[in-house]
Amino acid sequence: MKLIIEKSVLLEALQNVQSIVGQRSTLPILSNVLLKAEGDSISLTTTDMEVCVKTSAPADISDEGGTTLPARRFFSICRELPDGQVEIEVDAKDVATIRCGPSFFKLVGLPEAEFPPLPEFEESSVYTIDQNIFKQMLQKVIYAGSTDETRYILNGALLSFKDEKLTAVATDGRRLALVEQEVEFSEDAEVDLVVPSKTINELIKTLGEEGILRIRVSDTQVAFDFDQILIISKLIEGTYPNFKQVIPAQCEERVAIDRETLLLAARRVALLTDDQTASVRLTFGQNKLELVTNSPEIGEARETIPVKYEGKEISIAFNPGFLIAPLRHLDSDEIFFELSDELSPGVIKTNVPFLYVLMPIRVT
Repeated sequence: MKLIIEKSVLLEALQNVQSIVGQRSTLPILSNVLLKAEGDSISLTTTDMEVCVKTSAPADISDEGGTTLPARRFFSICRELPDGQVEIEVDAKDVATIRCGPSFFKLVGLPEAEFPPLPEFEESSVYTIDQNIFKQMLQKVIYAGSTDETRYILNGALLSFKDEKLTAVATDGRRLALVEQEVEFSEDAEVDLVVPSKTINELIKTLGEEGILRIRVSDTQVAFDFDQILIISKLIEGTYPNFKQVIPAQCEERVAIDRETLLLAARRVALLTDDQTASVRLTFGQNKLELVTNSPEIGEARETIPVKYEGKEISIAFNPGFLIAPLRHLDSDEIFFELSDELSPGVIKTNVPFLYVLMPIRVT
């Protein structure tokens, strides 16, 4: 294999694929990036057997072929090369010679035959959605997913293509985030997918600000295809819990609050909490909201902010991290806090189809 490629082009391609490569993989081949030079482009592929990322870049190829090179070391070399054209030549023993200006490297690789093959998506359903819209949907829910490996089905996000819309949901049992978007697809293409958090985070990092994303689905895998990038992921097997059961049918009170004001106040009050006293009490009164945290070992913090509210006084405690998370990821100027009493869940809504259910903490 022999080719010439612009350093900046090669570096961008490597940045798109190298992040899923494990530091200490049990299989040496999984620490490598697969390079395949064909026609007028080079493709780069990495996998950890759960997620696979593939991209391609234009290159001047004089000898077609393929090899695998240690991904992180190859990325480090390319990052430090001087600007200009990079010459890469690979011999029959998978040793790559890398030249760029005054720089010269020899990097030992492994045969491409050892690299796991990519899954096939034959006769699969295809869904299309704007990249930026999908990225924002994922950002608005994934922080609510569980990291508890004993509840594996919750270690990701549900993508439900039903009723002419895409619903994205994540929950850890103590909070739930949900966002909806109208999407066109045929009735026989309705499906529920549970996509691992690692894949979701990779998508958030890689998806662009514009352009179309194509989603293809098989029985056990899902593929996301956009901007010369292909991300293939295993699906989490099992049935996602009925999330509609935790959404309160109706709440007695609805409070309009400036999102940024509440976020800043909650962050300041949370400075005086620790793992043992992780609760902030919210007291809704006439056109004001008071946030208080009190710990005998640490101290007390209090904030009062103006809100649009004239109902009964309600005092309710929440985990401050869980309260702050949706406020950080929303872009609406105003949010609506719906609640009934101190023992019932609180619900945060916005003017877009988004809701966040938050279980209260019982504080004596």
